[in-house]
Amino acid sequence: MVAKSGNLSINSDNIFPIIKKWLYSDQDIFYRELISNGCDAITKLKKLDMMGEYALPEDFKPRIDVQIHPEKKTIKITDNGIGMTTDEVEEYINQIAFSGATDFIAQYKDKTNEDQIIGHFGLGFYSAFMVADDVHIDSLSWKKGAEPVHWECDGGTEFSMEKGDKAEVGTTVTLFLNEDCLKYCNEYEARSVVQKYCSFMPTEIYLSKEESDETQTIDAEEKLESDIVVEELPKEKEEDKQRLKIKRRPQLLNDIHPLWAKHPNECTKEEYLEFYRKVFQDYKEPLFWIHLNMDYPFNLKGILYFPKINLEYESIEGKIKLYNNQVFIADNIKEVIPEFLLLLKGVIDCPDLPLNVSRSALQNDGFVKKISDYITKKVADKLSGMCKTDKEEYDKYWDDISPFIKFGCLKDDKFCEKMTDYILFKNLEGKYLTLPECLEVAKSDPDEAEENAEGENAVDENGEEAEAEAVGEGTGAGEAVDENGEKVEAEVVTEEPDAEDADGGDDAEEKKEKIIYYVTDERQQGQYINMFKAAKMDAVILTHNIDQPFVQQLESKNEGIKFMRIDADLTENFKAKTSKKAEKELEENAEAIGTLVKKALKKDKLTVKLEKLKNKKISSMLTISEESRRMQDMMKMYAVNGMDMGMFGEEGETLVLNASHPLVQYVMEHKEEKDSKMICEQLYDLAKIQNAPLPAEEMANFVARSNEIMMLLMNK
Repeated sequence: MVAKSGNLSINSDNIFPIIKKWLYSDQDIFYRELISNGCDAITKLKKLDMMGEYALPEDFKPRIDVQIHPEKKTIKITDNGIGMTTDEVEEYINQIAFSGATDFIAQYKDKTNEDQIIGHFGLGFYSAFMVADDVHIDSLSWKKGAEPVHWECDGGTEFSMEKGDKAEVGTTVTLFLNEDCLKYCNEYEARSVVQKYCSFMPTEIYLSKEESDETQTIDAEEKLESDIVVEELPKEKEEDKQRLKIKRRPQLLNDIHPLWAKHPNECTKEEYLEFYRKVFQDYKEPLFWIHLNMDYPFNLKGILYFPKINLEYESIEGKIKLYNNQVFIADNIKEVIPEFLLLLKGVIDCPDLPLNVSRSALQNDGFVKKISDYITKKVADKLSGMCKTDKEEYDKYWDDISPFIKFGCLKDDKFCEKMTDYILFKNLEGKYLTLPECLEVAKSDPDEAEENAEGENAVDENGEEAEAEAVGEGTGAGEAVDENGEKVEAEVVTEEPDAEDADGGDDAEEKKEKIIYYVTDERQQGQYINMFKAAKMDAVILTHNIDQPFVQQLESKNEGIKFMRIDADLTENFKAKTSKKAEKELEENAEAIGTLVKKALKKDKLTVKLEKLKNKKISSMLTISEESRRMQDMMKMYAVNGMDMGMFGEEGETLVLNASHPLVQYVMEHKEEKDSKMICEQLYDLAKIQNAPLPAEEMANFVARSNEIMMLLMNK
């Protein structure tokens, strides 16, 4: 075989159909591409004027006209920009993917700013063939002595080019639509598509119906020089204003000065709200917003709005519109917009985005990650700053914004790190606390507060006056009384620190686990809440679906912090102080009643404890360890998929029986009575119902048993 070298060649017969059919994902995008080309043409002409190479007419007003003709099935897009010579049409149109923008930038690289040029690939024009059977170009270049040029192509690879008749500098592209795309010359559809892609392009865009006889009525004082008067309308009264019937004006479709392009100091609250209503068609006022304005190391501007979002986070739908040089690219591009911010509404304009050829998606570029990180940082800075400087306002917003912040912490470690100290938790009194404030509460010793309050009139969790417990006072030196009022020997306890604690008290304090108690259902866990309040203890309200994975995230990121539901354990604060003698009696009775309860309930895995609680009205309580309950919650998720999770039902359950309650005392004294089994079942269900609703069968048994107990009372 003879060695050979050369240049690769591409057959236009093969590549052109691919460009027409597969380059763009959305058919209507031809409007964006052709109008963008017109904007670029105008930008180039203004640059030439600034550089002194061309003098714009005094009455020059840059504009793009979109003219539709439903009867002729045509669309005309006209700009008054730089125009093209015959040679330039040959170079930029007849040669596929040779960008005039790129060539212009290269020629004037020392005198112009490429960020202001929208197009760079030279393929946008060919999007016209996705909807048109035939495309015409009429153009007149800005160059002195240039002749107008007319170009035609029927969608194949052949074209014709001749001298045209265009009299004004600029370009008109005429599309003869195919039968499947006639909707694009419908006025409503045309307006909708152009506003979708071009609402904020830097050149005014006007829509009109070509050769239309439609009119409109205006006050004579509102007449413009460009208006064509059809008729002066007669006045009904002498004092009435003069009215004119004019040929219908072209409709302006865009705002060339979007709010995000302004400096934040120049924008008013009403402007932000009006922009929000206009862009997102949402007339509910947003909570607040962040104005992004960055020039280095990349150019990025935008506004992010925080809407009122108090629904479950799975159902929240936000919308972040991404622009490139005021040209709409797409909604919710996850490479640029962090996933958790997609819950918000807003606009971001970044001319530096590395777009793909179709300008509808991003190229895989590390630069994009930097942009995403910057947006995340700005959001975190705004939220933390608000918490520091205007905590009262931040508190008001919290319930609405907490789902998205917690979601952000789960999805983005850097965001979590910045926001950890500014996460709020609502306590039992309805006050909002930061995590450091919660930890300060957790660090305080409730027992110490209780000791300081001894001798004062105390109340139980029901608000009723309770007898103050005497510990070593009022009974003589060295005397004390137990819970029954009997004298016992006072214990003298000398606490000696452990060797580890003695060496470093501060370190030991730091290593000590700080527990933050929480509530998931204020009604279901109402009994525990009352006990916490009576004991001067606090807990935070965590009722949202996202809270469980969120607290696990905080635990993993913050060593020494533990979240525990208030029904996970029975703290010493709820127990009555007892003598050694009373404790010994409890231990003796606990084993016997535990065996009885387990047998009655047929629950061998159940842990049964006998305690004397401060509140004598509580007969029983059921606690489930935090670890076991979390495991059960996780297992329930798997159970949905058909897995049998019954084996985990009793793991970590502890039934606490109050030795001070008459029902428990009855069981202890009548272990062999037939009624004891029924009372044990009732005590268990009474405790269980405080944690969660009983299943249907268990609830039916509970009701039947309650009726049976009441019948027994009637017979006595």
